[in-house]
Amino acid sequence: MKHLFTEDFLHFQNHKIWYGRFDPTTNTSDRRIPILCLHGGPGVPHDYLESLSDLTATGRSVIFYDQLGCGNSEQATDPSIYSIAYFQEELAHVRKVLGLEIIHLLGQSWGGCLALEHTLVGASGIESLILSNTPSNVRQFVSEAYRLMSELPPDVYQVIKESEAEGKTDSPAYQAAMEVFKQRHFCLLNPLPDSVQRAYQKVGRDFRGAGKIMDWDVTPKLATIQIPTLLISGRYDQVTPACVEPLHQKIAGSKWLIFQESSHLPHLEEHEKFIKAVSEFIAAVEDKN
Repeated sequence: MKHLFTEDFLHFQNHKIWYGRFDPTTNTSDRRIPILCLHGGPGVPHDYLESLSDLTATGRSVIFYDQLGCGNSEQATDPSIYSIAYFQEELAHVRKVLGLEIIHLLGQSWGGCLALEHTLVGASGIESLILSNTPSNVRQFVSEAYRLMSELPPDVYQVIKESEAEGKTDSPAYQAAMEVFKQRHFCLLNPLPDSVQRAYQKVGRDFRGAGKIMDWDVTPKLATIQIPTLLISGRYDQVTPACVEPLHQKIAGSKWLIFQESSHLPHLEEHEKFIKAVSEFIAAVEDKN
């Protein structure tokens, strides 16, 4: 896919935040509304989303940034800064500095949670929301994940239970058991794509403690969202249909696509289908405006 790539840093609260943008090779005057992509984790940098740059074929720019503490961005000097409120403020600042007044906002996993936060605080200029593999309630997501684990082979599930009970989650046995889970519910591709491997080499860990986000639940607020919304999940996704259903039920007019040959990374597992679905959705939104 032909496109132009540029990257740089911006500053927010005395930290350097990396951003990159893929621009189409078409004339600038012909470009359409850009897409801002929010990565997951928290703390798994943008690399694994890079294939979304193929959306430049629709004549629009695709912008990524690494949230503080991961990827190409700086680590926080004081890890206590990490919070949902911080990342929401960081997102607003990125938009302001980059002049992204009107955007399509695409969030994957935790990135979708952040997109919801940004929307629910009344951020302007969001033409559409694309929420890929996103729950609205973290405790429900964790509960569903453990339900999926209980359906693993008994010996594998036993290792997970015992290791977590004994605080041995760094053990090779636990890591091997979780790998079985990931192969079923995180990414069906084997081996993992290079972009995913690169992302996990640069993952940030300071914000990954459950205490920061465990009580996050925006389900009661979803009915206030008036923006055209596309929901995407995978048939084998660790974000199960039970997690996505509240979004679909409460966001009026939302469209929900379940990718039948995917788990948590349908933008990679069924890439062409994913790009086509997002392209058609945002084109339809723009055509109505």
